[in-house]
Amino acid sequence: MQFHLNGFQPGDPDISPAATPAQSDGLPEAVDVLIVGSGPAGLTLAAQMSAFPDITTRLVESKPGPMQKGQADGVSCRSMEMFEAFGFAHKVMREAYWVNETTFWKSDPEAADQIIRTGRIQDVEDGMSEMPHVILNQARVHDMYLDVMQRSPHRLQPDYNRRLDSLTITPGDTHPVTAVLIHKIESPDTGEMSEIRETVKARYLVGCDGARSAVRGAMGLELKGDSANKAWGVMDVLAVTDFPDIRQKTLIQATGSGALLIIPREGGYMARIYVEMETLGEGERVRNRNISLEDLIAAAQQIFRPHKFDVKDTIWWSVYEIGQRLTDKFDNADEDPDAPLPSVFIAGDACHTHSPKAGQGMNVSMGDSFNLGWKLAAVIQGRSNPDLLRSYSGERAAVAHQLIAFDQEWTKILAEQSREVGNTPKFQKYFVEHGRYTAGLSVRYSQSSLTGAATWQNLATGFDIGMRFHSAPVVRLADAKPMQLGHSIRADGRWRLFLFADGNHPSSDDSRLKHLCDFLEADPSSPVMAHTAAGEDHDAVIDVRGVLQCGFRDINLGDLPAILRPPKGRFGLIDQEKAFCPDFKNAADIFDMRGIDRKEGCMVIVRPDQYVAHVLPLDAKAELSAFFRGFLLNRRSAGYWLPG
Repeated sequence: MQFHLNGFQPGDPDISPAATPAQSDGLPEAVDVLIVGSGPAGLTLAAQMSAFPDITTRLVESKPGPMQKGQADGVSCRSMEMFEAFGFAHKVMREAYWVNETTFWKSDPEAADQIIRTGRIQDVEDGMSEMPHVILNQARVHDMYLDVMQRSPHRLQPDYNRRLDSLTITPGDTHPVTAVLIHKIESPDTGEMSEIRETVKARYLVGCDGARSAVRGAMGLELKGDSANKAWGVMDVLAVTDFPDIRQKTLIQATGSGALLIIPREGGYMARIYVEMETLGEGERVRNRNISLEDLIAAAQQIFRPHKFDVKDTIWWSVYEIGQRLTDKFDNADEDPDAPLPSVFIAGDACHTHSPKAGQGMNVSMGDSFNLGWKLAAVIQGRSNPDLLRSYSGERAAVAHQLIAFDQEWTKILAEQSREVGNTPKFQKYFVEHGRYTAGLSVRYSQSSLTGAATWQNLATGFDIGMRFHSAPVVRLADAKPMQLGHSIRADGRWRLFLFADGNHPSSDDSRLKHLCDFLEADPSSPVMAHTAAGEDHDAVIDVRGVLQCGFRDINLGDLPAILRPPKGRFGLIDQEKAFCPDFKNAADIFDMRGIDRKEGCMVIVRPDQYVAHVLPLDAKAELSAFFRGFLLNRRSAGYWLPG
């Protein structure tokens, strides 16, 4: 990480200088962004927005304090990549259970009352991500987001004991959303609770308040879909068992007894058990069955036979019915392009619900917010036209449709009792075929103003346009540090422009890389020049980085174009960390690994949420400028003012 740019600052460099004013005890009259709900979607968005000193954000939560246990626990490879951008992936990796193998068990054909292992596979294919698939209590993920917020310029923290009562929208106002909140207050003398009404006006409001979302209801939207009429139980337990795969992610199908899923938990001893329970009648709710913890344990013990499963302690348990439901849209905007632009959004369970067994709920919810956060910041800071916000609902609704379709099929397969031809369980085959999806790596955004056409995809076949930026090992030129290129992307709202060098020496007159860098540095039509306000650092909006073909010992930093070693900050200090080389020592040449055309080189444009926006030739200067003009405002034009 980089710090001391504008002078030496003692202490923890992860703690940003405090913004003025600091967060007050009560809610202000007006904010830029009001977030309702402090689940994974709300905290992801709050952590993103808290990074901007000039944006006022508040997060309200109806509960009295932070989550302690229960609910989601699966963290996909993609979410781990996102956590790296927020700076806490290493903490999760240290604490979490790593899912390395998945095992499969079925009823023994020779003894129907017993189960046998039918297969085992590596959970995540080699090379799909530098990050593991891990399991960690959702509450601990929340803690890490809360820590990011506390270290931010605003020292942001949730305002608890506040539920949304109503909201109204007044199009045309600078703060068009008015939220009325009910604040529960406990008397310090008697302990009795009283309620007061608070009113907050916001430029934008985001509902991250779960499946029973008050924000969604106020928008006039509803969750639509079908129920599978099947009850499932889930419990976090400490148990004594002789089942050999209790510390492996395991899927069991026992003929006549149902399906069971084991998710080992962090800490070495705890396990989460999902167990299939009863079939529900048409329209019946699971609460009508009065299923108890003892019922869950008995059902699990039946499936585990002949192995013992003696539960010593239950940390958390719940019973639920499976249902896959989705809203029509994720914002309050009409489809009419002349209608007012969106000012209210929903994310996470507020707009899509499904079963928890595929481990996608928390991950997709966080992906919703990561998509929305940088767009809100760009609009509020005056970098983009508010039209940009229309892209959120379209992009994430398509992802949610994929999620619902996957979950419906996955739930169906888990409940089946049959084998396929060749004695290969159907759920094992399905698991293998959809490994990229469960790792969170299959999201592909369609062509739009934010995602270019695949015209030049052949120049970088390993960086799929519309999909997440697939990191690879490199060596930083200035200090010979081995690292992952993708880890240079932080959750700071900036675009990344990775320049992969052509076959000519970067300092030679026939270098395409050099000519492009000269253009980016000084030409008025350069997107770096056009979209960066006077007085800002060169990389305030578009962070340009170079990847060379030679080894780090074969070139000097001073041989590179100026934009790859730009002066920054109040002292004009040189940023030495913009250039990288292949990691030849570990036989990891990023040009080979990601299919980069060695002769031509290329540009790879990466969105602030780590998705590849475009691949262009190094000489496609006009196309590069046109792409950024599609969503960024010209900040060097006459009369442009910085929002204050």
